[in-house]
Amino acid sequence: MTAITRPTAGRAAILVKLGAPLEIAQVKLPAQLEAGQVLVRIACSGICGSQLGEIDGAKGEDRFLPHLLGHEGAGTVLEVGPGVRHVKVRDTVVLHWRKGRGIESATPSYDWGGRKANAGWVTTFNEYAVVSENRLTAIPADTDPEVAALFGCAVTTGFGVVQNNARVRIGESVVVFGAGGVGLNIVQACALVTARPIIAVDLYDGRLELAKKMGATHLVNAKREDARERIRAIAGPAGVNVFVDNTGLPEIIRMGYELTGPQGRVTLVGVPRKGNDISIHSLPLHFGKVLSGSHGGEAAPAEDIPRYLGLYCSGEIRLKELVTQRFPLERINEAIAGMRDGSISGRCMITMGG
Repeated sequence: MTAITRPTAGRAAILVKLGAPLEIAQVKLPAQLEAGQVLVRIACSGICGSQLGEIDGAKGEDRFLPHLLGHEGAGTVLEVGPGVRHVKVRDTVVLHWRKGRGIESATPSYDWGGRKANAGWVTTFNEYAVVSENRLTAIPADTDPEVAALFGCAVTTGFGVVQNNARVRIGESVVVFGAGGVGLNIVQACALVTARPIIAVDLYDGRLELAKKMGATHLVNAKREDARERIRAIAGPAGVNVFVDNTGLPEIIRMGYELTGPQGRVTLVGVPRKGNDISIHSLPLHFGKVLSGSHGGEAAPAEDIPRYLGLYCSGEIRLKELVTQRFPLERINEAIAGMRDGSISGRCMITMGG
């Protein structure tokens, strides 16, 4: 078997200043892996709305700047550090932000022209990443890397929201507000459990058309229509059973709370910017209404990824159609701009090449 040559450096997208474009630069890899660390060659990475929030400083001051980004990717293991047992060299892996099996290692840092570039337990906007063992799940080597990357967040979060948070039941009515990568998978998971109606709401027709392909029964363009009135007209006087918000906007959260029935569930996937508080009349919470937040769909990657991959391989779910555009790492800022202005629907993939 051909020996693997260990790289010493690679390109990465670095967040240097909040609100600024990412800087593409060469970074030197740590000379030696610590316990529980794994060196991965990244094949491709999705861009999640969470990264847009991170770039914008949605959670407030970022004390780790400058740092690398990305939490949804696929790649190949090049080297494992001491104590690693769940992945091995040459394994094809999904990189995910929810904890899986194995060691939670120390977080790495990279040398960026003599400056320190920080990183978390997983990053994917870089050609080579030092990743914590428990942020990796091995998958069959013949898995399409773009499909594999989606299991890092979009699929596991979307399906987890339906299964673990909202707990959607057969025949229940659902509103999915925000049809990005996660929202589209929420729609798809709702269709799997035969929810009806499944009302997808977004500002962009391209995303809504994808939602229809994923199983949405009704589409609402909130830029052209009064979303509240359209949802009321579709759901009827009893209100909807489940409202999932992917926007993090206080006014949408309040809308969901008001449009759900007395025993309705409102699940918050999008995170409001720091300081954007919501105000609700809490009495319904004492009589069965539920308002709760989701943390990545409470996904368990080591168990969920093989199950969902099985559904994909058997043709039960559609994932390749979610990848609508591809950009090399050098054009990642262009991809981010396209996500912001709605010109990109579904997931765009950042490809590393090589």
